[in-house]
Amino acid sequence: MIPGAITILISHERVVFCMDLFILRHGKAAESSGEADDAARALTGDGKDEIKKVARWMKTKKYRFDVIATSPLVRAHETAEIIARLLGQKDRLTIWDELSPGGDPETVCYHASQIGEEATVLIIGHEPMLSMLVSRIISGHDNASIILTKGGLAKIRNYSFKDRPSGDLQWLISQKQMQDMR
Repeated sequence: MIPGAITILISHERVVFCMDLFILRHGKAAESSGEADDAARALTGDGKDEIKKVARWMKTKKYRFDVIATSPLVRAHETAEIIARLLGQKDRLTIWDELSPGGDPETVCYHASQIGEEATVLIIGHEPMLSMLVSRIISGHDNASIILTKGGLAKIRNYSFKDRPSGDLQWLISQKQMQDMR
């Protein structure tokens, strides 16, 4: 070592990548007519307006998604189209049949994990599956008393699927809370 020289220690820290998983419940939909085809229920005018507000809020937060996955049911698909259009991310929109009511949350978790470790994924679907999905990821069980309101959004940080889905609930907010945060 040279006397009077400054020693600089360089640390090579391992960069840890993590997935951000966003979970959004579709907007308000038309009332069920009692007919067999629940899949055809569309968003109401109010539902579309609320989802546009959610999309604008996301835009102010500069959210960019690698994938916007939606249930094939009309109300969820319309929600996804509004979000994708207003964020300028229509090319990221994809349909996952397992997001339909009665779908398997474990399959959704696995599918999301296949996008990539550094990905940011938005999932759009229905209750009660979405609440069970959040619960399973953050607690390992389906009964953590999570409730996503229509237009409600959850953000899970550090999402992964090794032996089981896991992640940290960063926040869960309603559509109204998003508007109040402006």
